[in-house]
Amino acid sequence: MMRTVATWAVVLAAGAFALQWLEVQYLTRALPRDAYVALVGAGFAALGVWAGWRLSRRTAPPAFQRNTAALAALGLTGQELKVLERLAEGLSNKEIARRLGLSPNTVKTHIANLYAKLEVGRRTQAVGKARDLHLIP
Repeated sequence: MMRTVATWAVVLAAGAFALQWLEVQYLTRALPRDAYVALVGAGFAALGVWAGWRLSRRTAPPAFQRNTAALAALGLTGQELKVLERLAEGLSNKEIARRLGLSPNTVKTHIANLYAKLEVGRRTQAVGKARDLHLIP
């Protein structure tokens, strides 16, 4: 039984090969060489686009999760957190005051409290430490 199946498999494979060879022989004479060059070029272009799309696919970063334990441990108020977020945006004291509807002196007080609670001396240090502690994105 296996011998019969193997024999017929070889015969069918040889027939399929012969038909494909005849078809290729016909097509090479039927179409001009430029058509084959264009087909091969289009195939490689499609393969390149697909590979580039596949390799450069980026997953969305996970949603920001605020570290509530660090927030509670530092004792930051909601208003101080808002000021810290605006500091991270690179806003000046006056811009922060305008956006939050506070006086510039109140913003200065909040920033001084932030420096003390985060144990830093500059804006960049405050923002860096807040990002390290996952207080701001």
